[in-house]
Order: sequence, then C-alpha cells, then structure tokens
Amino acid sequence: MLKFAVRNWLPQVLKIPLWGDREKWGLTPNVTDPCWREWAHTYLDFYAANQRAGVGTVINDAGYRVMSWIDMQGKRVLEIGPGDIRHMQFWHGTPSEYVLADIHEGMLEQAARKLEASGVAYRPLLLKRGESLPLGDASVDVVVSFYSLEHIHPLGSYLEQIARVLRPGGCLIGAIPAEGGLAWGLGRMLTSRRWFKKNTNIDPDKIICWEHPNFADDIINDLNRHFVRPRLALWPLRFLPSIDANLIIQFLYQKQG
Repeated sequence: MLKFAVRNWLPQVLKIPLWGDREKWGLTPNVTDPCWREWAHTYLDFYAANQRAGVGTVINDAGYRVMSWIDMQGKRVLEIGPGDIRHMQFWHGTPSEYVLADIHEGMLEQAARKLEASGVAYRPLLLKRGESLPLGDASVDVVVSFYSLEHIHPLGSYLEQIARVLRPGGCLIGAIPAEGGLAWGLGRMLTSRRWFKKNTNIDPDKIICWEHPNFADDIINDLNRHFVRPRLALWPLRFLPSIDANLIIQFLYQKQG
C-alpha cells in the first residue's frame, strides 16, 4: 500500500507548484525569512479560511471520523497539535484527562476553551519546536494526532517520544493529509496557494516545504517501523490504496506490550 507515487516520475518544474521547491528551500524553516515571519502572524487566519470553511471542513471531518474506532472512556489522552478538537463529535467515552501539546499558543487556547466548555479535565503543554514531550514514560493510554505528523521534521525522533510516553498496548490514532500525492497537490493549487497569493506576500513554495516537510507515504513507513498497525484507511477512494488518488489517510497503531 502507498508504494507508488506519481511525484517520483515528474520533472522538477512540475513538482514545484504541487509540493514546493524542496531542492531550493529545504525542509527546515528559516526563522529569519520574511515569508516565515509573515506566516507566523497569519497562521490562524489561514487556518480559519482554509480548514474551517467549505470543502476544507468536509475533508478534515473525513479524517476525524477515525475517532469512532476506539473507546476513550477513563483514558489519559495526549493530543499533539489539537487545533479546535473538532473530532469531539466522533468520540466514544470521556477521557479522565486530556493533555494538549502544541507549539502555537493561540491554537492551544482554542482547544482548552472547548474542553473546558465540555467539562473534560485537561492539561495544556506549550512546547518549543523540536522540544521533547515533558511527560513520563508509559504515562498515556491514547495519543491523538490529526494533521500534525506532516509538520514535524525530523519525524523519527518524535515518534520515539510518542512510543516512550505511550503505555504498552496503548494506541496512536489520527489522520494525515495525503501530502506528496497528486490529488493533494492539485487541491492545494486551487485553494491555499490561491489564498496565499491573494492575502499575503508569502511565497507558497517556501511555506509548503517548511510546513509540510514530510510526505504521507514516508510518514506511514516511519509509523510502521515504530508501532504495530491494526488498521489503515484512505479517503475518499477507500477501494483504491493510492496516495495520488486520495486526500486523507486515517490510521490506528498500537505500542507492543
């Protein structure tokens, strides 16, 4: 599954508008770059316009439905990059504690307000980029990760952190965009790339590389090396296991006991 990717056969001139100019800008953000500085100030506006309106909502919700695969009653849950925890509508059971971890204070505050309003006990963790998780070994029952693993580079050491805090038999559940696939690249050209050009002075060829350094097939390969995979599903064409034909990949992994 996910072994073939069209991008591996395309010339660089066609790859750039779909997945950014990775050869030129690399995968690590230049924090002094004017585009990155502007991005830091417009991130929440971008999120609201592209992820919480219109087709963006439909696509994101398709990934969130994976939460119906597990029971969270009485579990200690960690979510990395929680956003506004829109997936609460698909929960089964109420966690005993919900730990929030994010590098964006504004997004962390959104999630905290929603949990508080729902009466769910929570603990917020504001992290620095690349910082280790300040949690004890085997201290978490469930790790939730929606649309965040594509952002984290290098990913391998971060997955080791997740494995460390996850108890034996605990699960990692979530979804990622089919980044690096043709459908996702074309969709971005029609949506978020246009938003950048219309509303900012940001060069999207930089931000795409720096914000989404990991392709989906590489993420799945990394997850397979660290955890046992009970279940994987693609959306919208579940019958066609292709990164190029789909937009979302749902996953459920377990830590070996």
